[in-house]
Amino acid sequence: MPPSKKQKLKIAKGKWLKNVRKIRPIRKKKIVLPEGVHVVRELPADELHKKIHKLANLITQQILKGEDPHFKIPTRTADNVIYDPENDLLLLGERRFTRNLLSLKSGRDAAITMRILELVHFLLEENIHATKREVFYNDPALFREQDKSDDALEDIAAMLNTTRDSLHVVAAAKGAVVGRLRFREGGDLIDCTKQGTGGKAITPFIDTITDIESDAEFILLVEKDAAFLRLAEDRFYNKYPSIIVTGKGQPDIATRMFVKKLVRELKIPVLGLVDSDPYGMKILLVYSIGSKRLSYETVFLATPDIKWLGVLPSDLDKYKIPKAARLKLTKSDYRIGKLLKNEPFMRKRKRWLKELELMLRNKEKAEIQALASHGFRFLTQEYLPTKLETADWI
Repeated sequence: MPPSKKQKLKIAKGKWLKNVRKIRPIRKKKIVLPEGVHVVRELPADELHKKIHKLANLITQQILKGEDPHFKIPTRTADNVIYDPENDLLLLGERRFTRNLLSLKSGRDAAITMRILELVHFLLEENIHATKREVFYNDPALFREQDKSDDALEDIAAMLNTTRDSLHVVAAAKGAVVGRLRFREGGDLIDCTKQGTGGKAITPFIDTITDIESDAEFILLVEKDAAFLRLAEDRFYNKYPSIIVTGKGQPDIATRMFVKKLVRELKIPVLGLVDSDPYGMKILLVYSIGSKRLSYETVFLATPDIKWLGVLPSDLDKYKIPKAARLKLTKSDYRIGKLLKNEPFMRKRKRWLKELELMLRNKEKAEIQALASHGFRFLTQEYLPTKLETADWI
């Protein structure tokens, strides 16, 4: 998507372009998963439809034979999550548990599972999608709380060895994108340089995005909407050709899938800009290696090798962030930080670990917005340009 002759951009000159191009993702072979992990794949509606019928028939046969009808469901608890250092991903193990329909302990959960299967079957036959909230309101008397229907959806996806997206159920997306990117969404042409300061909302229907075009050199992944707005208003992506994405905090599935799709199509690196606190680190890790809750479909959500651009704990002194703009770590921050420190994927990231230890030692954190203590445009005119020019990421 090169600019037209009438709209030639004044691209920033310097070493930054050479630095960024050094970290362009290498085309890797197909991921080979280790033994002992639960494997899922995206399934077309007709194949998934058949699997649901097969499962229903199995339950029917159990009842006719006088057996206890039950489901065998992958255990999605943290103690069944495996870290694969070769691929740098969090994956679900093979352990399963039994959910009996005739048990007082699990009978209601089994009934919820059956009802969700019925709703998914309807969506597949009608070839339509629904949000998780719509699924809940199809039987609120049974579900009582949306967490119950949401959990059953995850259980069913894992049980059927497929992704939640394949069930035709989506979560309401909250992410946004702006910058040097054009694509079609359901046939409509979207130009992300013409979406205003709020950017283009990321659709939950990622499969409708086609014909991706960009002349960006990198993707800038931003934790918070406030920093996203500053970058969009200052048109940072024009001076430093980039695509700017925010998940507005903890990223939803659609935003994670969107970032992965961009990297797969464009083969450009991802730089992360998050708060200098344990939660910021966790958010960047969720994008990069996956989450424990959705470890069964990590392969379809994670974007490995994201670089941590900022805000690094060491940046607070380097860029002379005033003490008044820094915050003390809370007990929750400190607990999360200590847990992260002991994770195997953190030990593999030695420079990340060094920054985390500095944060815990100083017992202080800072938001991206703390950079505004040096001026509203310090982020876009000083901090990020300097980071790019000096390749100051880890």
